Amino acid sequence: MSVTDRSPQQEIKHSASVETLRVMTINVHKGFNVFNRRHILPELRDAVATLSADLVFLQEVIGEHKKHANRIHDWPSVPQYEYLADTMWPDFAYGRNAVYPEGDHGNAVLSHYPILQYDNRDVSIHGTEKRGLLHCQLDVPGHSGMHAICVHLGLRQGHRLEQLGLLCELLDSIPRHEPVIVAGDFNDWQLKADDVLMRCGLHEVFVHHQGRPAKTFPARWPLLRLDRIYVRNASFRNPRALYRKPWSHLSDHVPLIAEICL
Repeated sequence: MSVTDRSPQQEIKHSASVETLRVMTINVHKGFNVFNRRHILPELRDAVATLSADLVFLQEVIGEHKKHANRIHDWPSVPQYEYLADTMWPDFAYGRNAVYPEGDHGNAVLSHYPILQYDNRDVSIHGTEKRGLLHCQLDVPGHSGMHAICVHLGLRQGHRLEQLGLLCELLDSIPRHEPVIVAGDFNDWQLKADDVLMRCGLHEVFVHHQGRPAKTFPARWPLLRLDRIYVRNASFRNPRALYRKPWSHLSDHVPLIAEICL
């Protein structure tokens, strides 16, 4: 796991209470386009920056990969999450889930506001797919507690149901009055997550807006509803799935954005 070391120059001071957070979630596919044919991280960084999101939830982001660093000419000299944060997001946290000889990857959160603390919970089931819940507590002006949880669940339904139970346990540990945003790649193509998470007080923004989650996979011809943005103790407006170019060519998942009203 990794988190930023904030310098005094990076500290953001806000006096007015913040009422709205612009949120984005995207599975970055380890910085490659569909079928891993081309390294597109520089293009992805430019595209993400245009949205001016306050919080960005990332899945399948690489912390280190020695082979890619040696063979790809524009591979960043810093971890992918730090490269994507650039100067737009002064704070970021990384939850390392999968570790292999070449390096590691996991989830990350980029934040316009200071991350006070974070924890990456291992929710891998039976040691097959390495998965985690990256829980960040944020310093958002006007709110005593603000929580962001970045999610990437397993490919098997049985594993996902267990992982959703572990997510509910995490939510139960958070004071009930504090706002929570949960976003990421749920791999929930069978649409089982909502019934479980509603019992934990979560509401999915696209379900409330259009009656069902957004289609997000595969990005060029979206059929499956895998990615979600859930909230607790917050409302929302303007949820959108970014189907058009350049997004349809920058990952195998469609990014989602929404304005979360605290």
